Amino acid sequence: MLLKKIRWTLKRHPFLYMSRFRLLSKNSNEDAISSISYNDWNNKKEIPKYFYDINSKIFEQGKPDSDLEVIIQLSTWLCKHTKVGPGLSEPSAKALETMVYGKGGVCSDMAQIFNNFCVINDLKVREWGTTSAPFNRANGGHSFNEVFIKELNKWVMIDPSWGMLLYNEQKEPLSVLELYHLSRMGQTVSSYCFIEGKTIEDSQLRKNYLNSDITPFLICEYRNKTYDRYLNMARPHVPVFIIHFFVYLSGKSYHYKFPIDDYKKIFS
Repeated sequence: MLLKKIRWTLKRHPFLYMSRFRLLSKNSNEDAISSISYNDWNNKKEIPKYFYDINSKIFEQGKPDSDLEVIIQLSTWLCKHTKVGPGLSEPSAKALETMVYGKGGVCSDMAQIFNNFCVINDLKVREWGTTSAPFNRANGGHSFNEVFIKELNKWVMIDPSWGMLLYNEQKEPLSVLELYHLSRMGQTVSSYCFIEGKTIEDSQLRKNYLNSDITPFLICEYRNKTYDRYLNMARPHVPVFIIHFFVYLSGKSYHYKFPIDDYKKIFS
């Protein structure tokens, strides 16, 4: 129990949290990130077999014709067959297996496995995170996804942890950047939870999306195969932040792109 507490403290310590942003953050703009996707660095042939096994269960009755319905069905299945718990920081197949058996997983774990399911279903996907600027320890941030929906010809934000889409006043699904622009202009943003019997409190929406100090960043160049290899070799004996630092030194680390705010506001 003491060892677990020490590991949790190391993982969540503000110094490590802020150090990660200092090392990995880059300012960008909306045009520069418009075509970036997780698929750019992750080939469907490199996704572990376990994802294909679970995918066949998710779509055992057939796959919908529209991209939007595919991601709703995918997210619905994951919400119904996984449970929230401690952060995992495991190789992707192990993380999926642990979540399916109800032994843990946080929003970043869900977002990462959702990425892999989109890749094997030929959907362009990417992962976003949020933090507060300036940094607020009370808000640990959030992770979610965005999928390019071909029939709408646009990126659409989806939160697979909550089974949720967000819409504007015209009932059109929002991209991540549309969401934050509307929020900052004080315009109405509505949520749609497609998980039967599940509700999302307004306080949760404000915390994750609608507070004025929340800033989004795009997670780029995450190579699932690379992190699987390092995590398989070193977990659980080596702390996760040390594993990630070695990947960083190898030059194959992910990084964060901030398209609408200067990331240095985090440290002010």
